[in-house]
Amino acid sequence: MLEPGDRVVAGVSGGADSVCLLFVLLKIREQIPFSLYVVHVNHGIRREAGEDAAYVEQLCSRFGIPFTLVKEKVKERAAKEKRSEEEMGRLVRYQAFEKVLKEVGANKIAVAHNSNDQAETMLFHLFRGSGMSGLCGIRPVRDHVIRPILCLERKEIEQYLEEKKIAYCRDATNEEDDYTRNRIRHHILPYADQEIARGCVSHMAQTAAMLSETEAYLEQQTQVARDMAVQTIPAHSFAHQAEADDSAQEAIGFRISCRSFSAVDTVIGKRLIYRLLRELSPGGRDMTYVHVQDVMELLTRDGNRQIHLPYGIVAQRQYDQVQLKRWTEEISGSADGPFITIDHEDLLSGRPFTMELGSKTLYLQIVFGKNYKDIPENRYTKWFDYDKIKERLIIRTRRTGDFLSIRGTSAEVNHKSVKDYMVTEKIPKQDRDKILLLTEGNHVLWIVGHRISEYYKISKNTKRILQVQLRGDCKSSETEENNGRTC
Repeated sequence: MLEPGDRVVAGVSGGADSVCLLFVLLKIREQIPFSLYVVHVNHGIRREAGEDAAYVEQLCSRFGIPFTLVKEKVKERAAKEKRSEEEMGRLVRYQAFEKVLKEVGANKIAVAHNSNDQAETMLFHLFRGSGMSGLCGIRPVRDHVIRPILCLERKEIEQYLEEKKIAYCRDATNEEDDYTRNRIRHHILPYADQEIARGCVSHMAQTAAMLSETEAYLEQQTQVARDMAVQTIPAHSFAHQAEADDSAQEAIGFRISCRSFSAVDTVIGKRLIYRLLRELSPGGRDMTYVHVQDVMELLTRDGNRQIHLPYGIVAQRQYDQVQLKRWTEEISGSADGPFITIDHEDLLSGRPFTMELGSKTLYLQIVFGKNYKDIPENRYTKWFDYDKIKERLIIRTRRTGDFLSIRGTSAEVNHKSVKDYMVTEKIPKQDRDKILLLTEGNHVLWIVGHRISEYYKISKNTKRILQVQLRGDCKSSETEENNGRTC
């Protein structure tokens, strides 16, 4: 963790853990010479936060350590960026540490996680359905971040400070149950230690260490499989022709050889797919076991087909290879150009599902007790028979193969390509790639602002209605309702 000549930025909040970290670093510095800098982040949440900062600054003055105070408004930033306060707090802390690291020319960041934090993290990841990497918990060393007191339990830390008569600050929010980790800390771990296995925190720390060793080996094998079966596709080298007479769109992604992949062990194969999907998704978020399974099925079953995943990622099987591609807004051929996947879990939650689409907002909600004769006439509010929808819904612009079902003059229902529909309706060519579609695979439920598919229309037998509204800035000729414009 530490070598002579290191320059270390330590995050010190003033609580027991971080104060213990500071004194441990000072003790280690007697044997290993290194430079030490302290950063304190005021999250702007607690009234007494200023007192904590003053105490840490006093400690630094006492030992001649450079001190930096960073003030942030975590609540406001969390609301603006649509994150939890817990997640936002962690983000601003590490941003502050990295900023000071660059300013002072340091090479390491020391933080005060302990064995209890390790156990809480393991359980938190386990409950959320994490893979092995999440069950490894917190690493003692990750890149340039070190955790010198990860081996200590919280009770050991408090006992040490008491014996040395070292004061520390108490954060009242740590005693509340507002955060998920606090509920694990206050209820689950104490119960496990008292009623299931004494010393469970220590046992979990040992398990985390063993899992970390196993994870490191599996990562090596995953890289071997990647080198054997995967080719990276640079954004500038991959073109997709939406229509024969339309300009090409670019994508970024990977090309996987089905033959080479078949020689890879299933465990390693799933890890490899998960890694690729995370690399394609913004921030490496929201990729789950279900998405990995979908791609695995594509790789192991014959037949040319494709599936749609979150963040505009498309997995497409073509003969002996699968291409993973992410279509970006900038290259979608549309000013808005979204590609958003809507899972049934979101729709069945009972709450309206909303998403921002530039200056507009899309609202989706399952409604009950509506009469099928009361179908809204609003151009931008539509009803669909939800029970006919089997796959994930996608909001996007048009793709090759898109169609909708239309009832002809002879009352029979036929498929009509979106391209033919737009030509028939005399939609200007330059506008066609800007029109949003609500789709299930290539079957279009709604060409937004235009026609809906006959297949998804509600009837007297409809039990669940999916109501979809697009709201935003309207043109003067478009419908207004609910004291606001719906378009």
